[in-house]
Amino acid sequence: MEQKKSENGEKEEQVRNRVIDSSVVIKWFSEEESTEKALKIREDFIKGKNIIAVPDIQIYEIANALRYNKKLSKEEVINYTKSLIDIGIIIMIPTEDTIRSAVETAFQHDITIYDAYFVSLAKELDFDFITADEKFYRKIEKLKSINLLKNLRI
Repeated sequence: MEQKKSENGEKEEQVRNRVIDSSVVIKWFSEEESTEKALKIREDFIKGKNIIAVPDIQIYEIANALRYNKKLSKEEVINYTKSLIDIGIIIMIPTEDTIRSAVETAFQHDITIYDAYFVSLAKELDFDFITADEKFYRKIEKLKSINLLKNLRI
């Protein structure tokens, strides 16, 4: 967490603005590598230490991933998916500029439009982007404000 000094000289934590992709959010519901870091991002959001924005498609991506988890019932999938809305993260719908940027990014970096949508949203909002997908990260790591979850110091 970045810090800045207040008017009276005390250190204050600076709110971080983040777009997190589905590879990070799915760790909120399953134990995987770097789950602790993903949960810390969620915890910091709940405490008001960061702002999280995601594209609308993420709700469906998470619901689909949870649907194929054989350990979860239909009701659990519904409840977990609903919790993404209830937690208060900012769910963005695409703009013409975001769509154009996503298509350009997808072609430039040989990634899916779905993945490029997250990157383009982060760029449009001037937010940091976080992914847990190392293969995807390697394709986009040279872009501004791109972070791999396991490398974050949080």
